[in-house]
Amino acid sequence: MGKYFGTDGFRGEANVTLTVEDAFKVGRFLGWYYGQKKPEERTRVVIGKDTRRSSYMFEYALVSGLTASGADVYLLHVTTTPSVSYVVRTEEFDCGIMISASHNPYYDNGIKVINEKGEKLEESVITEIEKYLDGELGEIPLAKRDQIGRTVDFAAGRNRYIGYLISIATRSFKNMKVALDCANGSASAIAKNVFDALGAETHVISNEPNGLNINTGCGSTHIENLQAFVKQEGCDVGFAYDGDADRCLAVDKDGNLVDGDKIMFICGKYMKEQGTLLNNTVVTTIMSNFGLYKAFDRDGISYEKTAVGDKYVYENMSANGHCLGGEQSGHIIFSKHATTGDGILTSLKLMEVILEKKQPLDKLASEVEIYPQVLKNVRVKDKTAAQDDPDVKAEVEKAAKSLGDTGRILLRQSGTEPVVRVMVEAPDLKTCETYVDQVIKVMGDKGHFAE
Repeated sequence: MGKYFGTDGFRGEANVTLTVEDAFKVGRFLGWYYGQKKPEERTRVVIGKDTRRSSYMFEYALVSGLTASGADVYLLHVTTTPSVSYVVRTEEFDCGIMISASHNPYYDNGIKVINEKGEKLEESVITEIEKYLDGELGEIPLAKRDQIGRTVDFAAGRNRYIGYLISIATRSFKNMKVALDCANGSASAIAKNVFDALGAETHVISNEPNGLNINTGCGSTHIENLQAFVKQEGCDVGFAYDGDADRCLAVDKDGNLVDGDKIMFICGKYMKEQGTLLNNTVVTTIMSNFGLYKAFDRDGISYEKTAVGDKYVYENMSANGHCLGGEQSGHIIFSKHATTGDGILTSLKLMEVILEKKQPLDKLASEVEIYPQVLKNVRVKDKTAAQDDPDVKAEVEKAAKSLGDTGRILLRQSGTEPVVRVMVEAPDLKTCETYVDQVIKVMGDKGHFAE
């Protein structure tokens, strides 16, 4: 991770930690950088944005920077992160930019840069952008005369993506009553069109964005709204997306949550039955629930664990030729169809299993028993010193030994704060609490707590 760019782009509060000047400079650098790579051709960059008030401001700033460096910019307008990735890949753009802070509150925003393959930008290029932002690269030349870039309305790109999603479905959704929570974000422009075209009786909530209500009490981070709505309206299934629609969580007809772990199991098991689960492997992160691994073991499905972040999941999938991976939060990657998590695609794939197996979501999800989990954040003076302390390690090993194959314990450093997370999963909450508190007590006894 860089100084400004984390695992999911340059993110921060609009005009506080991510300013309009930052966006202009990112545009200036990208226009120049890709222009250098292919000096004989015009650089083409495609931009999408979510519904935050500041997304328009950042869009204009990026466009100014890019065109001033000689790039032509194509505007998808309000759209999803995976649609930008799709358009870059299929329309041969040099790169793509999505303006979004995903599930964060409306006052935050972010700049996600996508390379020519539709994947997250390489660390080497991010390092160069950050050097430019810090004034270490000197001035970049301005384009002049006919070299100045132009801006093109490219709503057609978004429409092609909608067509692509519709083409993935294997069956009509006729006679299915589906609820969608669009988080007042990017999915508002796309999701209903897709489900309507496939014949579903579509009921939508939180699809009236006003620039300030994205993720506010709605979407995948506030699933309770959709849970109540599904029960109230008697829907067969519900799907909730986040602000930029790269995540999806589901709700069964009784209003029970079906999270990313359960979605990975349902889709993984179905793909195995169909002979399409490459390497018989699903890629997860270390934060997936112990119950998921128990279910995989029972059904003879292999798995790999990566660091937290869909970026790391995709890197593992790409390096090893796996085709399904994701996170508990609902970032699910189907590499046959996409290079990023795609919330709407995930909901279509889940619909496919429901329809092909002729089983309701509650029955499909019942095969995974999610274990109780306790996670506590401990503020410490030094994350590494606290985690690597021999006595702390000994206490963790003791807990792991006691849990055996009935649960697990995990210590993880926060990427952004002086915090060590202590997490235990076990058959009951009391056991979880006991082991978490024992480890935290040792940290305190050894003087690791922050003042």
